[in-house]
Amino acid sequence: MSHTENELHSALKKYFGFSNFKGLQHVVIESVMKGNNTFVIMPTGGGKSLCYQLPALIKDGTAIVVSPLIALMKNQVDAIRAVSEHEGVAHVLNSSLNKTEIKRVKTDIVNGITKLLYVAPESLTKEEYIEFLRSVTISFLAVDEAHCISEWGHDFRPEYRNLRSIIQRIDKDIPIIGLTATATPKVQEDILKSLQIPDAKTFKASFNRPNLYYEVRPKTKSVDVDIIKFVKQNAGKSGIIYCLSRKRVEELSQVLQVNGINAIPYHAGLDPKTRVKHQDMFLMEDADVVVATIAFGMGIDKPDVRFVIHHDIPKSLESYYQETGRAGRDGGEGHCLAFYAYKDIEKLEKFMAGKPVAEQEIGHALLQEVVGYAETSISRRKFLLHYFGEEFDNETGEGGDMDDNVRYPKVQKEAGEDAAIVLSVIEKTFEKYKAKDLVNVIVGKPNALIISHRTDASPVFGIGQEKEPRYWMALIRQMLVAKLISKEIETYGVLHMSDEGRKFLKNPRPFMMAEDHIYEENEDDNIITKSSAGGGVADEVLMGMLKDLRKKRAKQLGVPPFVIFQDPSLEDMALKYPINLEELSNVHGVGESKAKKYGAPFVELISTYVEENDIMRPDDIVVKSTGSNSALKLYIIQNIDRKLPLDDIANSKGMSMGDFIKEMEAIVYSGTKLNISYWVDEILDEDDQEAIHEYFMESQSDKISDAVEEFDGDYEEEDLRLYRIKFISEVAN
Repeated sequence: MSHTENELHSALKKYFGFSNFKGLQHVVIESVMKGNNTFVIMPTGGGKSLCYQLPALIKDGTAIVVSPLIALMKNQVDAIRAVSEHEGVAHVLNSSLNKTEIKRVKTDIVNGITKLLYVAPESLTKEEYIEFLRSVTISFLAVDEAHCISEWGHDFRPEYRNLRSIIQRIDKDIPIIGLTATATPKVQEDILKSLQIPDAKTFKASFNRPNLYYEVRPKTKSVDVDIIKFVKQNAGKSGIIYCLSRKRVEELSQVLQVNGINAIPYHAGLDPKTRVKHQDMFLMEDADVVVATIAFGMGIDKPDVRFVIHHDIPKSLESYYQETGRAGRDGGEGHCLAFYAYKDIEKLEKFMAGKPVAEQEIGHALLQEVVGYAETSISRRKFLLHYFGEEFDNETGEGGDMDDNVRYPKVQKEAGEDAAIVLSVIEKTFEKYKAKDLVNVIVGKPNALIISHRTDASPVFGIGQEKEPRYWMALIRQMLVAKLISKEIETYGVLHMSDEGRKFLKNPRPFMMAEDHIYEENEDDNIITKSSAGGGVADEVLMGMLKDLRKKRAKQLGVPPFVIFQDPSLEDMALKYPINLEELSNVHGVGESKAKKYGAPFVELISTYVEENDIMRPDDIVVKSTGSNSALKLYIIQNIDRKLPLDDIANSKGMSMGDFIKEMEAIVYSGTKLNISYWVDEILDEDDQEAIHEYFMESQSDKISDAVEEFDGDYEEEDLRLYRIKFISEVAN
C-alpha cells in the first residue's frame, strides 16, 4: 500500500509532534516505506532514529532494530513508549530479561501490538528466538550503528559480522536498513558488502557542522590550568571533557571541583546508580561540566552542550567527530578544543602492541590520520570533511572561518617544485609506499622495506634531504586534501598518484602550502615552565626580596633557609603572588601546615609589593591542587605512625624505594611531620647521624648531590635522602 504525503506528515505530527521533516528524513522514510534496502549516513544529531521509528509505527508487522548498547536501546524504547498509548509498542530482547518478561514480549509481537523490537546481535543467535521470529510478520530489519560491522570502523564488534547469515535464516527477502553516524568511504563500502545489500539506496547527509569551532592547542604540563581557565571563561555553560583513563577522569574532576567548578565524573567504573545520577545531574543542569571517558554521551541528547574538550586526543577521527558532535546540537555555538602532544599518540600505539597484526596496522593507520588533523595548518574543517569523503570550500562553505587555522592562518609558501618531487618519487618507486616510508625515501633514510625493494639504490633516494621529514609529511597531507595523490585504505595507506597529480607532474604549477604546527614537549619539569603557560617567568625583583626575607627568618629561627621554603616554592610565589595563607598553601611544595608555620611574613611582604607596584594578580592561575594522591599520602603517614618497615609500606603499594622516598619528601616538604627515626636508627649509627645533622644545619642547600660530594662516598645517596626526611621533619615542621 502506498502512503500519501499527507499520511506521512500526519503520522509525524501524531507520534513525534513535529510539523516538518528535517534534512534527509523525508526521502529516507519514503525509501523504507517502499520496502527498499536503504543505507543512511547521517551525523549525530541529524534525527537518524526517526528514519526507522516512523515507518515501523506505520507499517504492518514488527521491525527488528539491532543495536550494540543496552543503555541506548532502553532510552529509545522509553522514548517510543512515551509517544504511544500502548506500553507494548516497543520492547527490548536481550540477556537482561527473565522468562516472564520474554513471554510477554512474544505475546505482544504475536498480537500485533509491538512495532519495534530492539535486540543485541548476540540475542539473534539464539535458536529459540530465530524460530520465533520466523513465525511472525517482520516489516524490516534496521541495523543501527552499522559501522560496528567494519573492522575499519572505530567501534568494530565481531558479533555484527554474523548479521547477514542470521537474516538469511529469518527471512532472506526482508528489507534491510543500515544506519551510521560516521563512516569513511572505506567503511561505507564494507557495510554494504557485509550486509549484502549492494543495491541499497544510499542517503548521505553532509558532515559539516557549521556552528562548531575547532581548535587544537599544545598539551603542556599545565594542561589542568589551561582547562580551568577555559571553563571559567565559559562559566555557566554546559560542557564535556573527555579523558582516556578513568584515573584521569577522577583526578581532573576533583581539580575542577576544588577550583570552584561544578563538575562531575562519569566512567564505566562507577556503579550504575552513580552513573545514572551523574548523567541526570548534567541533563538537569545541576552540574555544568561532566568529565568522562568515551562511555559517556552514547545517546545523550542534550542540545545545549557549549564546549567539548579533549584532554587526550582520541584513537580515530571518527571518535573525534562523534565526540565533538555532542556540542551545539541546537545549532547554537559549540567550541571543540583538543589538547595534543605526540607523546599521547605513542602511548596509544603502545596499547595496541598485544593485538593481532592486522588490527595493529588498522589502528596505526587511524592514529596517523589523527596526527595529521592535529598538526595540519590548513582548515581543520576541510581536513575532517575530506576524511569523510566530502568536498569543502573555505571561501563559500558554511562555517568556513570556524577554526583556529583559518582564523589565525600560518604564512603559506610556494611549494610547487617540492610537490612535483613527491609525485615523481611516487611514480619512480612504482606507487608502493605509505607516507612514512615515502618520506624516508625522499630524505634518504633507509629502512628494511626500502632496502628490500632496493629503493636505496634509486636516483630519487635522498632527493629532498635538505628539508626536514616533518616538512615533507605536511606537504603530502596537503597534497592528499588537494587530491593530487590518493591513499589506498585496504593496504593501510599506500599512496598513489591521481589523474590530477599526473597532470600536475606533466605541467607543474604553483602549490601553496603552510608548514605544520610544531608541538614540542618541554622536558624541563621545573616549576617555572610548569606555570609559564599562565603568564611567564617569576618576578625577579620579588624573588630577590623573598630570598632576603627567608635568610632573615632562618637566622632568627636558627635553621638553614631551605628548611623554611625551598627555591621552587619561592619561584612559584613570585609567579602567583599569594596574598593570604589560603592562597599560599596552594603554592608548589607549601601545603597548609607549612603556610601556617612560616607563611605570615611572606604573604605580608607579597601583599605590600603587589599594592605598591600595581600588580595584576593572575587570580585564575592560583590553581588549587587536590593532592590527587592524598589517599596514598594518608596511607603512608598512618603506616609510619604504626612504625612499619618502610620497604614493606613501599612494596604494599607496588612502589620502588626511590619513588617511595619521593612521596615521603613531598609530605615533609609541605609541612607534615613524619617520624622515621625508628628506621633511620637501623641504618645509621649515632655518630653518622650527628655528622649528617651537623652538615644540614650548616649547609646553605639541601641538595643531595652536594651532600654526596661533601661526604665523598661515605654514605649511600638513599641513606642521605632518608636522613634529610628525618631532619626536615624535626627541624622544620
